[in-house]
Amino acid sequence: MNEIHPYERKVYYYETDKMSVMHHSNYIRIFEETRVSYLQQAGMPFEDIEAKGLMMPVLSVECRYKRPLVFDEPFAVYAKIVKFNGATLHMEYRIISRKSGELCAEGTSSHCFTDMDMKPVRTKHSYPEVYQIFADYLGYEITE
Repeated sequence: MNEIHPYERKVYYYETDKMSVMHHSNYIRIFEETRVSYLQQAGMPFEDIEAKGLMMPVLSVECRYKRPLVFDEPFAVYAKIVKFNGATLHMEYRIISRKSGELCAEGTSSHCFTDMDMKPVRTKHSYPEVYQIFADYLGYEITE
């Protein structure tokens, strides 16, 4: 099992509003960037998942804002898989300011697995190598 590191970067200027605060819609994008990084580090990048004929559409996403990030502020996102049953995947995210150490936002996303025709797929039997990657990381806590 590969070690997973937090996703890190700074707030880009185009992501901010007139007050230099990151626009609320960008936190959802950050969750997606984090998910892509997480899967890459786990050894199952999206391109490999899709090459196998699988997709992971979003079923739901939620974000709770605690403290706004501002232009050029460095942050880290800690993610973990909190529920996985082979057909659906649920992740949690915590965005932490690297400048202050404060929790800036937290949220969740839920996904299902489908084939390329958007028909639901159970990975345990049809894609056991994909199933095992997600099962291995269920509840895995990212640390520094």
